[in-house]
Amino acid sequence: MPELYTIGYEKAGQPALVERLARAGVRTLIDVRELPLSRRAGFSKGPLSAALRQAGIEYVHLKALGTPKEGRLAGRAGNQPLFWSIVDQALARPEAQYELGVAAATALNQGPACLLCLEDDPHICHRSRVAADMAAGWGFDVHHLSVDAAF
Repeated sequence: MPELYTIGYEKAGQPALVERLARAGVRTLIDVRELPLSRRAGFSKGPLSAALRQAGIEYVHLKALGTPKEGRLAGRAGNQPLFWSIVDQALARPEAQYELGVAAATALNQGPACLLCLEDDPHICHRSRVAADMAAGWGFDVHHLSVDAAF
């Protein structure tokens, strides 16, 4: 059974996240944020992909697997039913289904791979739904990684 990891950077610094991915043997990071931008230093697409490349980890951004703005706003407001409804609708779109296949192929051919988003807790993050869809469709064994917040 192929392995798939997920990770959130909410409580981590970039060096600690990269080190945790390397320790887990991740070869490809799949960024599933709609917008690969962050107010947190080192987590926007350019700096993150450069740091990963230095560690020998490939970076792939799949925009269609991200949560639309209205879903992010619902999540921040604590409206989990609305958040999950928006996530499900977004992941049902043809472009998201296509990118789900791209994510699976990437993870199978360039893995082990890890899905990245902001939230530390995978149970309130859409990446858990993406991972569950990949597990159901391609047989991945999903593991949620955490980063030591002390770094």
